[in-house]
Amino acid sequence: MPGLYYEQCDIGRVIKHNLSRTVTESDNVLFCAITHNPQPLHLDAEYAKGTEFGQRVFNSMYTVSFACGVSVEDTTLGTLVVNLGFGEMRFPKPVFINDTLRVETEIKEKRPSKSRPDTGIVTFEHKVYNQHSEMVCSMLRTALLQKLPSSADKGEQHAG
Repeated sequence: MPGLYYEQCDIGRVIKHNLSRTVTESDNVLFCAITHNPQPLHLDAEYAKGTEFGQRVFNSMYTVSFACGVSVEDTTLGTLVVNLGFGEMRFPKPVFINDTLRVETEIKEKRPSKSRPDTGIVTFEHKVYNQHSEMVCSMLRTALLQKLPSSADKGEQHAG
């Protein structure tokens, strides 16, 4: 699995994820529909023309979900026990239809779990940038990760 085990999470490490994506009108409309978000700033072009943005603004929760999804392969794929929570989220610039987004993750904190000795708690900061290298989103995600399997565990896994 490409995900990181607790011991592999070095505080201060920055991961520049390879996947980027140009977000489309369909992405925005579908995300609003499946989350039951009728906000006209996201969906109504005529309404949005009258705002300070002059156009529809992408649903910010899509941007959060995008950041988490893109980060999984390099951070928690196969090593995650559970996400424990999300911290402060900021949206310093809007995302517009046809922006191209990319994600970087920094490992901010870590500590062993007090109740589960085979796990540790890691806090990631995900940052999303547009095609102009402007940060459009930052957020904290705290996850419970598996620790590296011991040699005895590896033998048991292969024996089955």
